[in-house]
Amino acid sequence: MNAKQKILVVDDEQDILDLISYNLTREGYQVYTATNGRLAIEKAKEVNPDLIILDVMMPVMDGIEACRLMRAMPEFKHTFMIFLTARSEEYSEIAGFHVGADDYIAKPIKPRALMSRINAILRRTSQDIIEAPSDKVTISDLIIDRDEFIVYRGEDKIILARKEFELLYLLASKPNKVYTREQILKAIWEDSVVVTNRTIDVHIRKLREKIGETYVSTVKGVGYKFDLQ
Repeated sequence: MNAKQKILVVDDEQDILDLISYNLTREGYQVYTATNGRLAIEKAKEVNPDLIILDVMMPVMDGIEACRLMRAMPEFKHTFMIFLTARSEEYSEIAGFHVGADDYIAKPIKPRALMSRINAILRRTSQDIIEAPSDKVTISDLIIDRDEFIVYRGEDKIILARKEFELLYLLASKPNKVYTREQILKAIWEDSVVVTNRTIDVHIRKLREKIGETYVSTVKGVGYKFDLQ
């Protein structure tokens, strides 16, 4: 693991901070900590972390608000953020995704599973397809050819409508990242004033019909994501 990758862990419980910090340090990460959302923002500005792990329920400023504020700052626009919380209610998870979370992990913490999740998320840095110079992207068993607007699944050639292709490319650009409907509308239909959430749902359905049901999954109440196979 790249020792230069920096992770900020934010939790008001010292035992949790110690447990996560210990395991991250063993993996070779540089680890920083904070005990509330306000301190997290200050520390993030200081160290510019690659990943921020935020507890939701904290004094002074909770994780949801801290994430919302940091996502509005240019320097943290592409920083990975995970919510770590004992709250498992669906509305709490939806709130986390709406303010820009990349993942959501429930307590109690299982260190091995947590490390696996963190490692997978940080690997996205090298898988960022949108910024890749190549116009032909291979992900899972799909080849997405931007020059020809064609998708290959194995040896099968799949022809997509332009918006279907753009939608697939957007989701596949960051595997496992949840895109809200608002983000999809802005990215794919920014110039249109008549597009609704229903339009997105219809395009997702058509996309699944053409490439298969297993690639794009629905996150209830939030949006969609591309699942790595």
